[in-house]
Amino acid sequence: MLDGRIILVTGSARGLGRLTALACAAGGATVIAADIEEDGGSETVAQIESEGGSARFVGLDLADPASIAALAKDIADREGRLHGLVNNGAIATGIGGKRFDEIDIETWDRVMDVNIRSVWLMVRACAPLLIQSGSGRVVNLASDTALWGAPNLLSYVASKGAVMAMTRSLARELGPDGIGITAVAPGILTTESTEYVPAERHAHYADNSAVPGPQAPEDVVGTIAFLLGEAALTLSGQVLPTNRGFVFS
Repeated sequence: MLDGRIILVTGSARGLGRLTALACAAGGATVIAADIEEDGGSETVAQIESEGGSARFVGLDLADPASIAALAKDIADREGRLHGLVNNGAIATGIGGKRFDEIDIETWDRVMDVNIRSVWLMVRACAPLLIQSGSGRVVNLASDTALWGAPNLLSYVASKGAVMAMTRSLARELGPDGIGITAVAPGILTTESTEYVPAERHAHYADNSAVPGPQAPEDVVGTIAFLLGEAALTLSGQVLPTNRGFVFS
């Protein structure tokens, strides 16, 4: 499904990002795994290569515009084009559990820089490469917390709501260039990044979804891989809640 395509996945050192990179490679893509965590990102590449896939690691600090620009230049110099961008990297851990009036400004600003600004900067930096490929696709990782209004997580919820809005506007702006842009909005996944979430919230999701049960990240990566393919262009601008029917858009 992704044979011959070059896919960039941010936040690929662990969790959903790593599994997305693995799924893209298994589908035939060459993967560029980008993350601030060099050890984890290198482990992702090593796993892909051990399974017969093709990948390389590039260091990336999503809070640093210069790092994003350098990544795009590196791809332009080495690959010359890009077929897919997965904006997966984000701050999610360590920011929940506080009321809106307890969040400190430093934390708020960092979440906005990494979770919102970087999505804009990544698309801006990679757009020429995506256009060059002739069939560019962007998948932004949002969250269903922004669809149902999760409490005590305002900075994260606000950032993911912004990702959904940006997806729609970017789809209209880049659609004439043949670039399809979508967003997926998972529920609480069973990964190391959600270990801090209270067990009762995990249980609430599992018990109240249309398809009951915990949501493994593997449930989501198939959707992401499909959206990176050429057949997904007609879905451009859509936000897909990949949460087993916990909340509908």
